[in-house]
Amino acid sequence: MKLTPEQLQDKWNEVIELITDTFDGERKDNILKMYEFFKDRMMFTPASGVVYYHNAFPGGYVCHILNVTKFALRLYELYEELGLHTSEYNKENIIFCTLHHDLGKVGNLEYDYYIPNESEWHRINQGKMYGYDENLHYMTVTDRSVWLLSQFDIKMSEIEYLALRLTDGMYEEANKGYFMGYGENKNLKTNLPYLLHNADSLATRWEKEQYMFSSDSDIKYEEIFNTELKVEREREEAEAVENMKQALVKDETPDILSEKSKDLFNELFGDMIRELLKQMMK
Repeated sequence: MKLTPEQLQDKWNEVIELITDTFDGERKDNILKMYEFFKDRMMFTPASGVVYYHNAFPGGYVCHILNVTKFALRLYELYEELGLHTSEYNKENIIFCTLHHDLGKVGNLEYDYYIPNESEWHRINQGKMYGYDENLHYMTVTDRSVWLLSQFDIKMSEIEYLALRLTDGMYEEANKGYFMGYGENKNLKTNLPYLLHNADSLATRWEKEQYMFSSDSDIKYEEIFNTELKVEREREEAEAVENMKQALVKDETPDILSEKSKDLFNELFGDMIRELLKQMMK
């Protein structure tokens, strides 16, 4: 996926509007200061470094936090409808956590977290679009998120800290003690961490599906669920190859081929291979 400059700006404006409408007082002022500080970097930060993970493109981070916010607010309504306990948190608490759970992916005050992968081979063959800046001290994304918030004197409640801290669920080894606490006194006393983890998981899955079911994916997922599509594609490819053979046998140029056949021919063989095939067919 690739965002236009106009789309990047629109997404950024959406984040700033969300902050302005949700928070007030000193907390809002400090959050806005932080976003102004990171604006030129945050707008172009990806949400991951590998194309088949999620949102591994410039602007992917901003899109991700907006998506997590959307899912979280819908889940908040569902939690209330289903009778789950929600009285100890509100929409401001939710939005604070959704906007900042991955803040550490921006980097620190000096260096980016993600840097473009200079290896064309790894980008093309392994989908590794970004690497990590080795100038950064090692921290988990969550730990760096909390540290960055502290650098701008952005305060959070105890429940907000728990939710932000546990958004990655048990994908983060250190979180297991929170989710698998044996003994009543070790149980999480608020559902906000569950809501944040659910929202992050669903938003990430939705983002991943945008790649999975696109033409960029190496795996044809649509054909896995609809075998007729695979049969149709294989028929068209076989027909295109047969047209190529006929053109070569008749020593004709590929002008007689359909546009789809020409495209496939050039993609598979190229000029050099085509010449070799002509010789082999004589």
